[in-house]
Amino acid sequence: MKVAVIMGSINDLEVMKEALEVLEQLGIPYEARVVSAHRTPDFMYQFAKEAEGKFDVIIAGAGGAAHLPGMTASLTPLPVIGVPIPTKHLGGLDSLLSIVQMPRGTPVATVAIGNAANAAYLAARILGIKYPEVRQKVKEHMEKMREEVLSKSFIKSFSLDV
Repeated sequence: MKVAVIMGSINDLEVMKEALEVLEQLGIPYEARVVSAHRTPDFMYQFAKEAEGKFDVIIAGAGGAAHLPGMTASLTPLPVIGVPIPTKHLGGLDSLLSIVQMPRGTPVATVAIGNAANAAYLAARILGIKYPEVRQKVKEHMEKMREEVLSKSFIKSFSLDV
């Protein structure tokens, strides 16, 4: 069991590190690397073609034109989760639209702009189909979130003593 976390640039690591942190918290092995669809297309092609024997899920973060998730999905049968990286000029909307608007037959599951943590949680849920121990960790995380909300749900009470 292993997740690939790829990004188009080392500058994307600031966003993508959230995915790495979640995977570590859940005890899911991963490999993180820069794989640029535009600057190293041959490497991206090789990485995607060889991924099936090494990984179960790929998380791919990219900004701007954001071709990395879609190109990766076109080359591997593995599930690809796209993370739109926020951009300076359009705030990541360009990244989001580039990743989410894929042609039929080449799906990329896409999370919110900059939300690499949710990409890792989705990867864990996908892995949980095959690995019961991961599913259990997802359930434990869900329960922890529920308890956190319930512990802070009461804000204030007001009544008139009549």
